Amino acid sequence: MAEIQLKALSKSYGGTKVLHHIDGEIQDSEFIVIVGPSGCGKSTLLRMVAGLESVSSGEIFIGNRVVNGLEPADRDIAMVFQNYALYPHMSVAENMSYGLKIRKLPKDEIRRRVEEAADILEIREYLDRRPRQLSGGQRQRVAMGRAIVREPSVFLFDEPLSNLDAKLRVQMRLEIRKLQKNLGVTAIYVTHDQVEAMTLGDRLMVLNDGYVEQFGTPIELYENPASIFVAGFIGSPAMNFIPAERGDDAQSLKLANGVQIKKESGLNGSGPVQLGIRPEHFVEASDGPFALRVGMLEHLGANTLVHGTLEGTDVPVTASLDGIRIIENGTIMRFEPAQSNFHLFDAGTKKRIVS
Repeated sequence: MAEIQLKALSKSYGGTKVLHHIDGEIQDSEFIVIVGPSGCGKSTLLRMVAGLESVSSGEIFIGNRVVNGLEPADRDIAMVFQNYALYPHMSVAENMSYGLKIRKLPKDEIRRRVEEAADILEIREYLDRRPRQLSGGQRQRVAMGRAIVREPSVFLFDEPLSNLDAKLRVQMRLEIRKLQKNLGVTAIYVTHDQVEAMTLGDRLMVLNDGYVEQFGTPIELYENPASIFVAGFIGSPAMNFIPAERGDDAQSLKLANGVQIKKESGLNGSGPVQLGIRPEHFVEASDGPFALRVGMLEHLGANTLVHGTLEGTDVPVTASLDGIRIIENGTIMRFEPAQSNFHLFDAGTKKRIVS
């Protein structure tokens, strides 16, 4: 297995810089998820680690080696792609063994590796079939099997589940996590799906416009997001953001509708802020300071999402309430979230304010 280090990594296409000074250390056997919206640079970063994209500046270490100048085949990595990349004219067994044949491994060793991987992935009965005879989930297993037989130090996954339906995605992400744990291999996984990221990763690297916004455990990112971007990207439904002003006494907040809240802990500085509250942290209270005018409900079975606006403003607010709720549009609901669940961000810098 291997550690991976990214040191001051940057990527430019002509005069356009798409990745800016990426730093990160990935421990041996750790599962890292690179997450962010489309176009943020996450797949480019993965392809640089794989050797499929050149490095404009900085260094990539796999183990103790700088691999910038090495070909993909010499980096001891295996990559699983979004589109499976299977040869349609070859059987499952031939697809899985092709790379080993190129390396001229003995036939007995190739057969052993293919059969062991097929048993791990429960696809032994499909070894003689062609890819067109398989379902999407089975094809993805074959693609993972092709990576497993190489016995690499690092697995790289580039949005491997995006072509699958929702139910199969849930099943496959559990299988990928179990597989990685059992093999003890270092893994980097790219996705735009924050639910995938939260459930798969030991740590998450959140990218935004080519910059690392935050790199930490899923719980760290959920409980202490470093910026408005991370706060809004991690968590489902997304965090609410309510414009507010810090009071002169450094102990109060004035919401966008003029309601004043006495803050339990001090506030650094003065001026406008964004108050972040997650939908699941709204607690109903008949005299609560947060008044929501109901506009629409989403019934999800176990809970109901109440969408509306902060009374007296057009600021959108969503609250998540347990169970199935029937509430008339226009109803005013009042909430009093625990202040321990408040997140404050500077309105100018968009960065977290530490009380």
